[in-house]
Amino acid sequence: MDFNDTPEEAEFRAEARAFLEKHLEPKTSSGVRRERGEDFLRRAKDWQALKADNKFAQITWPKEWGGRGGTAMQNVIWGQEEAKFDAPTGPFAIGLGMCIPTVIAFGSDEHKQRYVKKALRGEEIWCQLFSEPAAGSDVAGVKTRAVKDGDEWVINGQKVWTSGAHYSDYGILLTRTDPKAPKHKGLTMFIVDMKQAGVEARPIHQASGGREFNEVYFSDVRIPDSDRLGEVGQGWKVAIVTLMNERLAVGGSPGPDWSEIMDYAREAGTLSDSDFRQTLADWYIAAQGYKLTKFRTQTALSRGETPGPENSIGKIITANQLQDICNSAIEMQGHYGLMTDEERMPADGLFQQSFMWAPGLRIAGGTDEILKNIIAERVLELPQDVRVDKDVPFDELKQG
Repeated sequence: MDFNDTPEEAEFRAEARAFLEKHLEPKTSSGVRRERGEDFLRRAKDWQALKADNKFAQITWPKEWGGRGGTAMQNVIWGQEEAKFDAPTGPFAIGLGMCIPTVIAFGSDEHKQRYVKKALRGEEIWCQLFSEPAAGSDVAGVKTRAVKDGDEWVINGQKVWTSGAHYSDYGILLTRTDPKAPKHKGLTMFIVDMKQAGVEARPIHQASGGREFNEVYFSDVRIPDSDRLGEVGQGWKVAIVTLMNERLAVGGSPGPDWSEIMDYAREAGTLSDSDFRQTLADWYIAAQGYKLTKFRTQTALSRGETPGPENSIGKIITANQLQDICNSAIEMQGHYGLMTDEERMPADGLFQQSFMWAPGLRIAGGTDEILKNIIAERVLELPQDVRVDKDVPFDELKQG
Protein backbone atom coordinates (compact mmCIF):
# COMPACT_ATOMS: atom_id res chain seq x y z
CA MET A 1 0.00 0.00 0.00
CA ASP A 2 1.13 3.53 -0.76
CA PHE A 3 0.03 5.97 1.96
CA ASN A 4 1.28 9.09 0.17
CA ASP A 5 -0.54 11.37 -2.25
CA THR A 6 0.79 11.62 -5.77
CA PRO A 7 1.75 15.18 -6.79
CA GLU A 8 -1.61 15.53 -8.57
CA GLU A 9 -3.50 14.23 -5.52
CA ALA A 10 -1.58 16.55 -3.19
CA GLU A 11 -2.47 19.49 -5.43
CA PHE A 12 -6.16 18.55 -5.34
CA ARG A 13 -6.06 18.09 -1.56
CA ALA A 14 -4.62 21.59 -1.14
CA GLU A 15 -7.32 23.02 -3.42
CA ALA A 16 -10.08 21.24 -1.49
CA ARG A 17 -8.70 22.30 1.88
CA ALA A 18 -8.43 25.95 0.81
CA PHE A 19 -12.06 25.93 -0.35
CA LEU A 20 -13.26 24.36 2.89
CA GLU A 21 -11.25 26.74 5.08
CA LYS A 22 -12.76 29.69 3.22
CA HIS A 23 -16.38 28.65 3.73
CA LEU A 24 -16.64 26.45 6.88
CA GLU A 25 -15.53 26.27 10.47
CA PRO A 26 -13.35 23.32 11.56
CA LYS A 27 -15.18 20.52 13.35
CA THR A 28 -14.54 20.61 17.09
CA SER A 29 -15.42 16.96 17.81
CA SER A 30 -16.49 13.77 16.03
CA GLY A 31 -19.70 13.46 18.04
CA VAL A 32 -23.10 13.02 16.45
CA ARG A 33 -24.87 16.30 17.14
CA ARG A 34 -28.07 16.23 15.10
CA GLU A 35 -29.17 19.61 13.80
CA ARG A 36 -32.82 19.75 12.82
CA GLY A 37 -35.43 22.09 11.38
CA GLU A 38 -35.89 24.39 8.43
CA ASP A 39 -32.87 26.56 9.22
CA PHE A 40 -30.53 23.58 9.08
CA LEU A 41 -32.12 22.31 5.85
CA ARG A 42 -31.69 25.73 4.27
CA ARG A 43 -28.04 25.87 5.34
CA ALA A 44 -27.48 22.38 3.94
CA LYS A 45 -29.02 23.31 0.60
CA ASP A 46 -26.90 26.47 0.38
CA TRP A 47 -23.73 24.45 1.07
CA GLN A 48 -24.67 21.83 -1.52
CA ALA A 49 -25.29 24.50 -4.16
CA LEU A 50 -21.96 26.17 -3.35
CA LYS A 51 -20.14 22.86 -3.73
CA ALA A 52 -21.88 22.22 -7.05
CA ASP A 53 -20.95 25.68 -8.37
CA ASN A 54 -17.30 24.93 -7.58
CA LYS A 55 -17.32 21.33 -8.89
CA PHE A 56 -16.91 19.75 -5.45
CA ALA A 57 -20.44 18.29 -5.13
CA GLN A 58 -19.80 14.93 -6.81
CA ILE A 59 -16.16 14.62 -7.81
CA THR A 60 -16.45 11.55 -10.07
CA TRP A 61 -19.67 12.48 -11.90
CA PRO A 62 -19.30 13.56 -15.55
CA LYS A 63 -19.10 17.29 -16.22
CA GLU A 64 -22.30 17.23 -18.27
CA TRP A 65 -24.17 16.20 -15.11
CA GLY A 66 -22.56 18.95 -13.05
CA GLY A 67 -19.69 16.90 -11.65
CA ARG A 68 -15.95 17.44 -11.90
CA GLY A 69 -15.18 14.39 -14.02
CA GLY A 70 -12.50 13.55 -11.47
CA THR A 71 -11.01 10.34 -10.17
CA ALA A 72 -12.24 8.02 -7.43
CA MET A 73 -9.15 8.92 -5.41
CA GLN A 74 -10.00 12.62 -5.62
CA ASN A 75 -13.44 11.71 -4.26
CA VAL A 76 -11.80 9.94 -1.31
CA ILE A 77 -9.56 12.95 -0.65
CA TRP A 78 -12.54 15.32 -0.71
CA GLY A 79 -14.39 13.11 1.79
CA GLN A 80 -11.37 13.07 4.10
CA GLU A 81 -11.01 16.84 4.05
CA GLU A 82 -14.72 17.72 4.29
CA ALA A 83 -15.05 15.44 7.34
CA LYS A 84 -12.71 17.79 9.22
CA PHE A 85 -15.18 20.68 8.92
CA ASP A 86 -18.67 21.48 10.15
CA ALA A 87 -20.31 20.62 6.81
CA PRO A 88 -24.12 20.16 6.72
CA THR A 89 -24.14 17.19 4.34
CA GLY A 90 -26.62 14.81 5.97
CA PRO A 91 -29.79 15.48 3.93
CA PHE A 92 -28.07 14.57 0.64
CA ALA A 93 -26.04 11.49 1.59
CA ILE A 94 -28.73 8.97 0.63
CA GLY A 95 -29.86 10.71 -2.54
CA LEU A 96 -26.42 11.38 -4.00
CA GLY A 97 -24.76 8.26 -2.59
CA MET A 98 -27.47 5.68 -3.38
CA CYS A 99 -30.58 6.93 -5.19
CA ILE A 100 -29.22 9.09 -8.01
CA PRO A 101 -26.51 6.54 -8.97
CA THR A 102 -29.38 4.05 -9.40
CA VAL A 103 -31.28 6.54 -11.56
CA ILE A 104 -28.15 7.06 -13.64
CA ALA A 105 -27.65 3.30 -14.05
CA PHE A 106 -31.24 2.35 -14.91
CA GLY A 107 -33.15 5.54 -15.75
CA SER A 108 -33.94 6.95 -19.17
CA ASP A 109 -32.20 9.96 -20.68
CA GLU A 110 -35.26 11.99 -19.65
CA HIS A 111 -34.82 10.83 -16.05
CA LYS A 112 -31.18 11.86 -16.01
CA GLN A 113 -31.90 15.27 -17.53
CA ARG A 114 -34.77 15.87 -15.11
CA TYR A 115 -33.32 14.67 -11.80
CA VAL A 116 -29.52 14.50 -11.68
CA LYS A 117 -28.49 18.17 -11.72
CA LYS A 118 -31.27 19.25 -9.35
CA ALA A 119 -30.20 16.61 -6.84
CA LEU A 120 -26.56 17.58 -7.28
CA ARG A 121 -27.34 21.21 -6.43
CA GLY A 122 -29.47 20.27 -3.43
CA GLU A 123 -32.64 21.61 -5.02
CA GLU A 124 -34.35 18.23 -4.56
CA ILE A 125 -33.78 15.66 -1.82
CA TRP A 126 -34.21 11.89 -2.24
CA CYS A 127 -34.92 8.95 0.05
CA GLN A 128 -34.65 5.17 -0.31
CA LEU A 129 -37.86 3.19 0.24
CA PHE A 130 -36.79 -0.42 0.82
CA SER A 131 -37.35 -1.63 4.41
CA GLU A 132 -40.77 -2.76 5.64
CA PRO A 133 -42.08 -4.09 8.97
CA ALA A 134 -41.59 -7.66 7.71
CA ALA A 135 -38.68 -6.99 5.34
CA GLY A 136 -35.66 -5.31 6.92
CA SER A 137 -32.46 -7.27 6.37
CA ASP A 138 -34.41 -9.55 4.00
CA VAL A 139 -34.92 -6.84 1.39
CA ALA A 140 -36.48 -9.28 -1.08
CA GLY A 141 -39.33 -9.94 1.35
CA VAL A 142 -41.17 -6.67 0.56
CA LYS A 143 -44.98 -6.80 0.40
CA THR A 144 -45.76 -3.31 -0.94
CA ARG A 145 -47.79 -4.08 -4.07
CA ALA A 146 -47.68 -2.43 -7.47
CA VAL A 147 -50.55 -3.41 -9.78
CA LYS A 148 -50.58 -2.40 -13.46
CA ASP A 149 -53.52 -0.24 -14.58
CA GLY A 150 -53.10 0.89 -18.16
CA ASP A 151 -49.98 3.06 -18.40
CA GLU A 152 -49.80 3.44 -14.62
CA TRP A 153 -49.05 1.36 -11.54
CA VAL A 154 -51.19 1.55 -8.41
CA ILE A 155 -49.12 1.28 -5.21
CA ASN A 156 -50.39 0.15 -1.80
CA GLY A 157 -48.28 -0.74 1.21
CA GLN A 158 -45.97 0.49 3.96
CA LYS A 159 -42.27 1.23 4.36
CA VAL A 160 -40.43 1.88 7.62
CA TRP A 161 -37.13 3.34 8.89
CA THR A 162 -37.00 5.60 5.82
CA SER A 163 -34.42 8.29 6.59
CA GLY A 164 -35.44 11.80 5.58
CA ALA A 165 -38.76 10.80 4.00
CA HIS A 166 -40.55 13.70 5.71
CA TYR A 167 -38.46 16.32 3.89
CA SER A 168 -37.68 14.39 0.68
CA ASP A 169 -39.03 15.39 -2.72
CA TYR A 170 -38.51 12.03 -4.47
CA GLY A 171 -37.59 8.47 -3.64
CA ILE A 172 -36.73 5.16 -5.21
CA LEU A 173 -39.40 2.60 -4.29
CA LEU A 174 -39.02 -1.19 -4.31
CA THR A 175 -42.35 -2.98 -4.85
CA ARG A 176 -43.74 -6.45 -5.49
CA THR A 177 -45.33 -6.73 -8.92
CA ASP A 178 -45.60 -10.53 -9.21
CA PRO A 179 -46.47 -12.43 -6.00
CA LYS A 180 -46.51 -15.71 -7.97
CA ALA A 181 -42.77 -15.46 -8.68
CA PRO A 182 -40.02 -16.35 -6.16
CA LYS A 183 -39.36 -13.40 -3.89
CA HIS A 184 -36.20 -12.20 -5.65
CA LYS A 185 -37.83 -12.34 -9.11
CA GLY A 186 -41.16 -10.58 -8.56
CA LEU A 187 -39.85 -7.11 -7.69
CA THR A 188 -39.88 -3.82 -9.62
CA MET A 189 -38.31 -0.45 -8.80
CA PHE A 190 -39.92 2.97 -9.39
CA ILE A 191 -39.25 6.66 -8.93
CA VAL A 192 -41.94 8.12 -6.65
CA ASP A 193 -42.93 11.73 -6.02
CA MET A 194 -43.02 11.99 -2.21
CA LYS A 195 -45.38 15.00 -2.32
CA GLN A 196 -48.16 13.40 -4.39
CA ALA A 197 -51.55 12.35 -3.09
CA GLY A 198 -51.63 9.05 -1.22
CA VAL A 199 -48.06 9.26 0.14
CA GLU A 200 -47.90 9.85 3.90
CA ALA A 201 -44.64 10.09 5.86
CA ARG A 202 -44.92 9.74 9.65
CA PRO A 203 -41.73 10.61 11.58
CA ILE A 204 -40.73 8.10 14.29
CA HIS A 205 -39.78 9.60 17.67
CA GLN A 206 -36.37 8.12 18.54
CA ALA A 207 -34.81 7.55 21.94
CA SER A 208 -32.28 10.29 21.14
CA GLY A 209 -35.08 12.81 20.70
CA GLY A 210 -34.62 12.97 16.94
CA ARG A 211 -37.17 12.20 14.23
CA GLU A 212 -34.94 11.39 11.26
CA PHE A 213 -36.63 8.05 10.44
CA ASN A 214 -40.16 7.57 9.13
CA GLU A 215 -42.98 5.20 8.45
CA VAL A 216 -44.27 5.83 4.92
CA TYR A 217 -47.73 4.71 3.78
CA PHE A 218 -48.87 4.34 0.16
CA SER A 219 -52.62 4.41 -0.47
CA ASP A 220 -53.63 3.97 -4.13
CA VAL A 221 -50.60 5.98 -5.25
CA ARG A 222 -50.36 6.14 -9.03
CA ILE A 223 -46.95 6.06 -10.73
CA PRO A 224 -46.60 6.22 -14.53
CA ASP A 225 -44.83 3.27 -16.14
CA SER A 226 -42.36 5.78 -17.57
CA ASP A 227 -41.02 6.23 -14.00
CA ARG A 228 -40.03 2.58 -13.71
CA LEU A 229 -36.31 1.86 -13.16
CA GLY A 230 -35.23 -1.29 -14.95
CA GLU A 231 -37.44 -4.03 -16.34
CA VAL A 232 -40.61 -5.33 -14.70
CA GLY A 233 -39.65 -8.16 -12.34
CA GLN A 234 -35.98 -7.13 -12.33
CA GLY A 235 -36.16 -4.93 -9.24
CA TRP A 236 -33.74 -7.11 -7.29
CA LYS A 237 -31.03 -6.42 -9.87
CA VAL A 238 -31.70 -2.68 -9.52
CA ALA A 239 -31.76 -2.92 -5.71
CA ILE A 240 -28.38 -4.67 -5.65
CA VAL A 241 -26.80 -1.70 -7.44
CA THR A 242 -28.32 0.61 -4.82
CA LEU A 243 -27.11 -1.60 -1.96
CA MET A 244 -23.56 -1.81 -3.36
CA ASN A 245 -23.45 1.99 -3.48
CA GLU A 246 -24.82 2.02 0.08
CA ARG A 247 -21.97 -0.19 1.35
CA LEU A 248 -19.45 2.31 -0.04
CA ALA A 249 -21.42 5.36 1.14
CA VAL A 250 -22.06 4.15 4.71
CA GLY A 251 -18.46 3.10 5.47
CA GLY A 252 -17.35 4.05 8.97
CA SER A 253 -19.52 5.40 11.77
CA PRO A 254 -19.53 9.00 13.03
CA GLY A 255 -18.97 9.56 16.73
CA PRO A 256 -16.27 9.76 19.41
CA ASP A 257 -13.30 7.44 18.94
CA TRP A 258 -10.56 6.02 21.19
CA SER A 259 -8.70 9.35 21.35
CA GLU A 260 -11.71 11.25 22.66
CA ILE A 261 -12.55 8.78 25.41
CA MET A 262 -8.83 8.76 26.34
CA ASP A 263 -8.94 12.54 26.70
CA TYR A 264 -12.10 12.31 28.78
CA ALA A 265 -10.64 9.55 30.97
CA ARG A 266 -7.60 11.76 31.59
CA GLU A 267 -9.88 14.58 32.76
CA ALA A 268 -11.98 12.19 34.87
CA GLY A 269 -8.89 10.67 36.50
CA THR A 270 -9.56 7.11 35.31
CA LEU A 271 -6.77 6.79 32.78
CA SER A 272 -4.61 4.98 35.36
CA ASP A 273 -7.11 2.11 35.64
CA SER A 274 -5.35 -0.97 34.18
CA ASP A 275 -8.54 -2.62 32.88
CA PHE A 276 -9.56 0.54 31.09
CA ARG A 277 -6.10 0.96 29.58
CA GLN A 278 -6.28 -2.58 28.19
CA THR A 279 -9.68 -1.87 26.65
CA LEU A 280 -8.36 1.40 25.26
CA ALA A 281 -5.49 -0.50 23.63
CA ASP A 282 -7.98 -2.90 22.02
CA TRP A 283 -9.97 0.02 20.60
CA TYR A 284 -6.79 1.60 19.27
CA ILE A 285 -5.67 -1.63 17.56
CA ALA A 286 -9.09 -2.14 15.96
CA ALA A 287 -9.13 1.47 14.75
CA GLN A 288 -5.66 1.10 13.21
CA GLY A 289 -6.72 -2.13 11.50
CA TYR A 290 -9.73 -0.39 9.99
CA LYS A 291 -7.54 2.55 8.96
CA LEU A 292 -5.20 0.21 7.08
CA THR A 293 -8.18 -1.52 5.44
CA LYS A 294 -9.34 1.88 4.20
CA PHE A 295 -5.85 2.54 2.87
CA ARG A 296 -6.12 -0.73 0.93
CA THR A 297 -9.38 0.48 -0.61
CA GLN A 298 -7.85 3.86 -1.40
CA THR A 299 -4.84 2.20 -3.03
CA ALA A 300 -7.18 0.17 -5.25
CA LEU A 301 -9.04 3.34 -6.23
CA SER A 302 -5.79 5.17 -7.00
CA ARG A 303 -4.86 2.35 -9.39
CA GLY A 304 -8.22 2.51 -11.15
CA GLU A 305 -9.37 -0.76 -9.59
CA THR A 306 -12.80 -1.51 -8.07
CA PRO A 307 -12.77 -2.08 -4.29
CA GLY A 308 -14.15 -5.46 -3.22
CA PRO A 309 -16.60 -6.59 -0.53
CA GLU A 310 -14.04 -5.84 2.19
CA ASN A 311 -15.85 -2.49 2.50
CA SER A 312 -18.37 -4.38 4.64
CA ILE A 313 -15.70 -4.69 7.37
CA GLY A 314 -15.71 -0.99 8.25
CA LYS A 315 -19.22 -0.63 9.62
CA ILE A 316 -19.02 -3.82 11.68
CA ILE A 317 -15.89 -2.58 13.46
CA THR A 318 -16.76 1.08 13.89
CA ALA A 319 -20.45 0.76 14.83
CA ASN A 320 -19.72 -1.79 17.56
CA GLN A 321 -16.72 0.18 18.80
CA LEU A 322 -18.75 3.39 18.95
CA GLN A 323 -21.36 1.69 21.12
CA ASP A 324 -18.69 0.28 23.47
CA ILE A 325 -16.82 3.61 23.77
CA CYS A 326 -19.95 5.60 24.57
CA ASN A 327 -21.17 3.01 27.08
CA SER A 328 -17.80 3.06 28.86
CA ALA A 329 -17.74 6.87 28.98
CA ILE A 330 -21.26 7.01 30.44
CA GLU A 331 -20.31 4.46 33.10
CA MET A 332 -17.33 6.67 34.02
CA GLN A 333 -19.71 9.54 34.63
CA GLY A 334 -21.71 7.63 37.25
CA HIS A 335 -25.09 9.18 38.01
CA TYR A 336 -24.16 12.17 35.82
CA GLY A 337 -24.35 9.80 32.87
CA LEU A 338 -28.14 9.80 33.21
CA MET A 339 -28.45 13.56 32.61
CA THR A 340 -30.16 14.87 29.49
CA ASP A 341 -29.38 18.59 29.76
CA GLU A 342 -26.64 19.20 27.17
CA GLU A 343 -25.45 22.39 28.89
CA ARG A 344 -24.78 20.53 32.16
CA MET A 345 -23.81 17.05 30.97
CA PRO A 346 -20.16 15.96 31.11
CA ALA A 347 -18.38 16.46 27.76
CA ASP A 348 -21.44 18.45 26.60
CA GLY A 349 -23.42 15.25 26.17
CA LEU A 350 -21.14 13.99 23.39
CA PHE A 351 -21.15 10.37 24.57
CA GLN A 352 -24.86 10.28 25.49
CA GLN A 353 -26.01 11.51 22.09
CA SER A 354 -23.73 9.14 20.23
CA PHE A 355 -24.74 6.24 22.48
CA MET A 356 -28.38 6.74 21.50
CA TRP A 357 -27.38 6.75 17.83
CA ALA A 358 -24.92 3.84 17.92
CA PRO A 359 -27.36 0.85 18.00
CA GLY A 360 -29.07 2.14 14.85
CA LEU A 361 -25.75 2.12 13.00
CA ARG A 362 -25.52 -1.63 13.60
CA ILE A 363 -28.77 -2.01 11.65
CA ALA A 364 -28.76 0.76 9.03
CA GLY A 365 -26.99 -0.06 5.79
CA GLY A 366 -27.01 -3.80 6.55
CA THR A 367 -27.10 -5.46 9.96
CA ASP A 368 -23.99 -6.92 11.57
CA GLU A 369 -25.22 -10.39 10.62
CA ILE A 370 -25.77 -9.50 6.96
CA LEU A 371 -22.35 -7.89 6.65
CA LYS A 372 -20.67 -10.88 8.33
CA ASN A 373 -22.36 -13.15 5.79
CA ILE A 374 -21.03 -10.96 2.96
CA ILE A 375 -17.51 -11.17 4.38
CA ALA A 376 -17.81 -14.93 4.92
CA GLU A 377 -19.15 -15.67 1.45
CA ARG A 378 -17.39 -13.10 -0.73
CA VAL A 379 -14.12 -12.43 1.10
CA LEU A 380 -13.40 -15.74 2.85
CA GLU A 381 -15.25 -17.76 0.14
CA LEU A 382 -17.08 -19.91 2.69
CA PRO A 383 -20.21 -21.87 1.61
CA GLN A 384 -23.41 -19.84 1.31
CA ASP A 385 -26.23 -20.10 3.81
CA VAL A 386 -28.97 -22.59 2.96
CA ARG A 387 -31.91 -20.65 1.48
CA VAL A 388 -34.96 -22.90 1.51
CA ASP A 389 -37.25 -20.17 0.13
CA LYS A 390 -35.11 -19.37 -2.89
CA ASP A 391 -37.36 -20.90 -5.57
CA VAL A 392 -40.73 -20.84 -3.77
CA PRO A 393 -43.46 -18.47 -5.11
CA PHE A 394 -43.73 -15.49 -2.76
CA ASP A 395 -47.46 -15.97 -2.09
CA GLU A 396 -46.76 -19.54 -0.92
CA LEU A 397 -44.17 -18.55 1.66
CA LYS A 398 -45.14 -18.92 5.31
CA GLN A 399 -45.93 -15.49 6.70
CA GLY A 400 -45.72 -14.27 10.30
